[in-house]
Amino acid sequence: MSTTTDLNRTSTAGASGFFAKPWVQWAGVALIVVLLLVLPLLLPEFANQTIARIGVFAVAVLGLNVVMGYTGQVSLGQIFFVGLGAYVTAYGVNEDWNVVLVFVLACIVPAVVGLLIALAAARLGGLAIAMVTIALPIVGVPLAKRLSEFTGGSQGTSARFTDAPEWTGLYDDQWQLYLVFLIGGITFLLTRNLVHGKYGRAFAIVKGNEAVASSMGVSPYRYKVLAFTIASLIGGVSGFLYMVVVQYTSPETLHFGHSIELLASMVIGGAGSIFGSLLGGAWYVLVPQITNIIDPNITAVLQGAILLVVLFVLPGGLVSLPRLWRRRRASSPPTRSSDATPSSDATPSS
Repeated sequence: MSTTTDLNRTSTAGASGFFAKPWVQWAGVALIVVLLLVLPLLLPEFANQTIARIGVFAVAVLGLNVVMGYTGQVSLGQIFFVGLGAYVTAYGVNEDWNVVLVFVLACIVPAVVGLLIALAAARLGGLAIAMVTIALPIVGVPLAKRLSEFTGGSQGTSARFTDAPEWTGLYDDQWQLYLVFLIGGITFLLTRNLVHGKYGRAFAIVKGNEAVASSMGVSPYRYKVLAFTIASLIGGVSGFLYMVVVQYTSPETLHFGHSIELLASMVIGGAGSIFGSLLGGAWYVLVPQITNIIDPNITAVLQGAILLVVLFVLPGGLVSLPRLWRRRRASSPPTRSSDATPSSDATPSS
């Protein structure tokens, strides 16, 4: 039994060592890049649009993960910054501003608003900061309806600016998916570098124990404000990508229910995980489509049931599935091997 267990551990360690080699990692990156370049050309329009929407909300979940998964703050208003970025994008496009300027403003405006909110709310804790973030989408919906000159009021506003240029020879859905891959990929890469660097270590210390963080010279207030601001900026990026793909926004975009869905997607994908954010984006887009196919009348019930099942089986989210599989494989009883059968030397002589 111990021999088989040792063999399992040896094979697992060998596989880990193989994937840790630099050339293997670079080959994996090259393969992913090739797939991202080729897939939009091969897939049908509906598939491209679905993947693009997954990318949009994966970026939104990523921002929520920075503030909740990595720093441990309670934020229930991430959808407000997504909607704000979408409205800034739509207004800038309709005013014929340069698209690069529009993108920069779609990032900066939510980041500044998030910074101002964080400066006031980061000193609060527990339910207090949760109530502040809950108020954002609740206030945002009537505000978007009232500021009709900028937002289009209850009817919303559209902005068509991502038609494929003629020189590319691409369809619109292919061009939009490439934009999502490019902007979303850069956002994920920069966020990964952030959370795996010194700021990520500071976030982890603040999340673990604020008193310990203060004793180590790490200011909980400063890093809470920083995390909330970065999450707001990433929400603005998601809002820009939302307009790239959907090309329409309304007060419904800011609805509080979407914030709860983003939170559930983060937990399902895996809190404090970059890859978990991708899984969360897929959950946000695909699960409602699947439940609608099963029965549109009980969509909410089915989504709640699936959520409970996943959380009971995988408390760490979908990203913890490989780890759970390896653990069960290592603890499973070994199968009978040929060396357990008696050999001819052991037969009694007559």
